[in-house]
Amino acid sequence: MYAIVEIAGQQFKVSKDQKVFVHRLSEDEGAKVSFDKVLLLDDNGTVTLGAPAIEGASVEAKVLSHLKGDKVIVFKKKRRKGYKKKNGHRQSLSQIVIEGILASGSKKAAPKKEEAKKEAPAKAQKLVETPAAEAKAPKAKASKKGDDLKLIEGIGPKAAEVLVAAGIDTFAKLAKAKAEKVKEILDAAEAKVQHLDPTTWAQQAQLAADGKMEELQKLQDELNGGRAV
Repeated sequence: MYAIVEIAGQQFKVSKDQKVFVHRLSEDEGAKVSFDKVLLLDDNGTVTLGAPAIEGASVEAKVLSHLKGDKVIVFKKKRRKGYKKKNGHRQSLSQIVIEGILASGSKKAAPKKEEAKKEAPAKAQKLVETPAAEAKAPKAKASKKGDDLKLIEGIGPKAAEVLVAAGIDTFAKLAKAKAEKVKEILDAAEAKVQHLDPTTWAQQAQLAADGKMEELQKLQDELNGGRAV
């Protein structure tokens, strides 16, 4: 006999005398705990489903110990930005042992065959009517967001804001813009972006617009702050 039960926000397949590691429980070590959110029961081949939980069913367990899991290292880095961040995390856990599975009062959630047959024509009728209803209803236009111009070598957050404000918010638009025009936009901006050199931005933007990210990466490795070496 086994059950699928929800414990501390996680689902586990458990059986009697099985030891399980779960998220830290508030009970003390040695305390008895009961979990009544049983989603499925299998009693020697007889399967009972919950809707969502099985009424009256529960899983009885005992808290063996509280401990911490293995350390996980989270490291973040941004190339050529001087940004590095390293964090460690150890999840607080509790080890429990399953002492028993109670199925008293459980009810099967499977619908009767006659009710299923009655519902089938109604569902089929809805499926037939849905396309016509959708055809009459006007479809909302999907709003297209601009590209992340900061992927272009030499464009930082301030330069990206200046370009977007000037109407250059996609890789395709940047690829078509001449370097002289982009330079005029930068020189006229209030932000301190006048020192930037947009000579290679159109070439980089064209590769990004075409989805050639590997070629873009190779090109950027040859650049220095967006400028050709």
